[in-house]
Amino acid sequence: MLIQEPGQSPYDLRFELLGFPVRVAWSFWATALLYGYGLVQYLDDMLAMLGVLSPGVLPLWLLWTVCLFVSILIHELGHALAFRQNGIRASIVLYYLGGLAIPTSSFSSSRGSGGLNPKQDIWVSFAGPLAQLLSAAVLGGVVVSMGYRLTVLEWMPGPFASIPGTLEGKELALDSPGLFALVTFYMFPSVLWALLNLIPVWPLDGGHIMRSIILLGGGNIVQALWVSVIVAGFMAFYGFTNGQQFLCIMFLVLGVSSYQAVEQINGSRYG
Repeated sequence: MLIQEPGQSPYDLRFELLGFPVRVAWSFWATALLYGYGLVQYLDDMLAMLGVLSPGVLPLWLLWTVCLFVSILIHELGHALAFRQNGIRASIVLYYLGGLAIPTSSFSSSRGSGGLNPKQDIWVSFAGPLAQLLSAAVLGGVVVSMGYRLTVLEWMPGPFASIPGTLEGKELALDSPGLFALVTFYMFPSVLWALLNLIPVWPLDGGHIMRSIILLGGGNIVQALWVSVIVAGFMAFYGFTNGQQFLCIMFLVLGVSSYQAVEQINGSRYG
């Protein structure tokens, strides 16, 4: 997700990964705990109903936070590697809205500020969700190859529960509640966050892809923003009618932001 870089804090965690500077804002940890509260409680109750010993709410909460951290870091690493492939240096920031892969400079001064053309932008934007989905697929494949079912797919919307072979086999929670929690906590955000980011609403990854496709087809930024407004309105309505308040508010804010951008462009054009 690309919004804007948060302010720096002495409480931020900093390290380097594969040559990319990484900063984790303190707000990431706070919101990670908040996002996971409902899922952690649900899984703890589920383990109790199955008659197995749960690791406990606090250990599950911490495990969720670690899984979310790794998942979103892989997402942003996918963007950063795609930037590098196009000769652009990048840094990674994780914060309360997820993460950012920020282009910093070009390896070659002849590339100027290191701007991307629409085709390159499509690949860079898609690389993040792709990395996240592939990591989830690898973990899921390992679980299935061990003879266990991917129960987490039953909790996801859409056709995930109908993927052949994924809901056959033994229940992992009965043999290893801790491993079951790890698989659930990693796959749940890795799949849903990736797909959420592919929705064609600016400034999500899907919004970048949609804008580049429109530009390649001879369209303009205003047309891309109107698509963003319409899709955001639909998603906000979907969230409202299905009791998903966070989804509703998120896309309402993004839709209003896209509409304001349209007004700003039109105002500068005719003002």
